Amino acid sequence: MSYIGRKPTVGNFQICDAISVVNGQAAYTMQVGSVNVIPQSANHMIVSLNGTIQKPNSSFTVSGAVITFSSNLATGDVIDFIQILGDVLDLGVPSDATVTAAKLNNDIISGTTALTSEPADTDEFLVSDAGTLKRIDYSLIKGGGITMADQFCLTSSFSGSATPIASNLSRVARTGQGTLNGGMTQSSGIFTFPSTGIYLVNFTASFQLDDNSRYIFITMQATTDNSNYSAVAETPTFIYRYDATTYSQAQCSSLIDVTDTSNVKVRFNVGPLNSSTITRGEATSATYMQFIRLGDT
Repeated sequence: MSYIGRKPTVGNFQICDAISVVNGQAAYTMQVGSVNVIPQSANHMIVSLNGTIQKPNSSFTVSGAVITFSSNLATGDVIDFIQILGDVLDLGVPSDATVTAAKLNNDIISGTTALTSEPADTDEFLVSDAGTLKRIDYSLIKGGGITMADQFCLTSSFSGSATPIASNLSRVARTGQGTLNGGMTQSSGIFTFPSTGIYLVNFTASFQLDDNSRYIFITMQATTDNSNYSAVAETPTFIYRYDATTYSQAQCSSLIDVTDTSNVKVRFNVGPLNSSTITRGEATSATYMQFIRLGDT
């Protein structure tokens, strides 16, 4: 609804402060709590002078916060009270405990409906910021949470000498874990993260030496500029080759702070220290890379 002039005061019934009569004065300023008040009109007022209710627009008029009686008042006159009715067509402020949930629209915050799943990032909460009530998105206050981002496995043997594993990689879950798909991608052995955050990256390699070499190493390398890689975790392992079918495992782990998904990436190396060739594979899922998101940066 639109109003021309002042919008009606909604049910704001007020008694003005006491006014002392000045001999020979007709106009007086109305206040409530020492603050000027402006009635909607003279018809929205009840005025008692010398014990007699005055007729609006005849015995008195109003202009802004000033009431003017039809004649000057004299010493001994008493303004008993001035009551401002506000907009008498509105209900005003309901009495305590009179508004129940049944009287509220369903878009009013009432707490009658339970949320049975995690809120969406754009769901909003009410918080008091130094006494000022504000809205805040769930995305700004939720915890990062630990989630298994993804797991990739070596699906068949890969042979090489101190080179990144770049083939035979697939998103294949280990036994009993189901197929994971947390958004990690890999191309030519380079793994790209689906979102920023702190990740725990685990690399487990199953290997078999082709001679009596007794050392192998596995390395996790990372880049922060999508170009220059350096080792962030390395595990040299001492073994003895019992026979051509003996397999062993080595593992290394590292925390990766992913601040930029375009530039922060990882890759994995497996190689011998004193042999020219090494074969990894043993069985499907025996060599794998796990990416676990621990929380926000």
